[in-house]
Amino acid sequence: MAAERVGTGASVVVQERQPPQPACRGVGRVVYGHRVDPVDALRRTAFLLERRREETYRVRAYRAAADALAALPPGELAARVAAGTLTELKGVGPKTAALAVEAAGGSVPAYLVELEAAADGPVTAGGGALCSLLRGDLHTHSDWSDGGSPVEEMARAARDLGHEYVVLTDHSPRLTVANGLSPDRLRSQLELVAEVNERLAPFRLLSGIEVDILDDGSLDQEDELLARLDVVVASVHSKLKMDGEAMTRRMVNAVANPHTDVLGHCTGRLVTGGRGTRGESQFDAEVVFEACRQFEVAVEINSRPERLDPPRRLLRMAVETGCLFSVDTDAHAPGQLDWQPYGCERAEECGVPFDRVVNTKPVDELLAWAARHT
Repeated sequence: MAAERVGTGASVVVQERQPPQPACRGVGRVVYGHRVDPVDALRRTAFLLERRREETYRVRAYRAAADALAALPPGELAARVAAGTLTELKGVGPKTAALAVEAAGGSVPAYLVELEAAADGPVTAGGGALCSLLRGDLHTHSDWSDGGSPVEEMARAARDLGHEYVVLTDHSPRLTVANGLSPDRLRSQLELVAEVNERLAPFRLLSGIEVDILDDGSLDQEDELLARLDVVVASVHSKLKMDGEAMTRRMVNAVANPHTDVLGHCTGRLVTGGRGTRGESQFDAEVVFEACRQFEVAVEINSRPERLDPPRRLLRMAVETGCLFSVDTDAHAPGQLDWQPYGCERAEECGVPFDRVVNTKPVDELLAWAARHT
């Protein structure tokens, strides 16, 4: 096997490239047999902090420092390390500079060693059986909308976690607070997806969108563009407290749309996290889940710790209705891509049949399922 230098956060050192392992088994402890690049050490630290749900400002500090050092011209990093002037750079503080200096001196930073020791295993105890079957993630975001990392960095991190594919689902135009993609920006992103796939093959970055479900149930993007995408996740992000009858019509109309493949975080609830808590949207779940069954739209099991949507009682109802499912991270940064065990644990607790989870399918079967509407 050829040696490969990878710097996505999931793997960051010069090492023998091993065949990908099934996703959701934890990132594993990296054995550092070679010199650690300071930029890679900072990114790996950010990845591991994010994975274990540390405060966002701490993660951003290490990722910002990595970006600042990566932007330096050849030779300047070494010169600044020697002169002790790393903290003069915007985005580099005392702690991140100290870690970079350790790495530049030929040592594995002590803080990184500590984080690696805690990363050998999944983020939660349950869900291992389903996790071992997952082949990809159908709901992720990049810095093109409200994510924190570039498209290729997210794709490489997913690959290094053992995924065969990942779907890029940045937001649609109406969600301006999340920098939603206009039709022209989405067309440009499709070109980028093709370029990334040329570099990362046989791994597949699939094109997609998390499209906003508008008040009447229509989808917030041009039909022509939705038809070109590999996977469409449709979610409600506005007027979450609308009347239950109206919300039911709204969601059923979206599920019946021929472009919809996945119904994202169906109740919109927030149970914890920096944005506070938010109750569930009111709708007739029996009617909505029956529509999902009839139109073969997967009910998303959202793995984000602050969402864990749908709640267990609704997840069990969707199982009884006969729905398909997709266990997704809704990741907005590389470390969050390893949160799928949270969703898998809930799926197993609620009796979700593994053969009804669409992202256990190989990529060709997944694409054939998603193409059934078009």
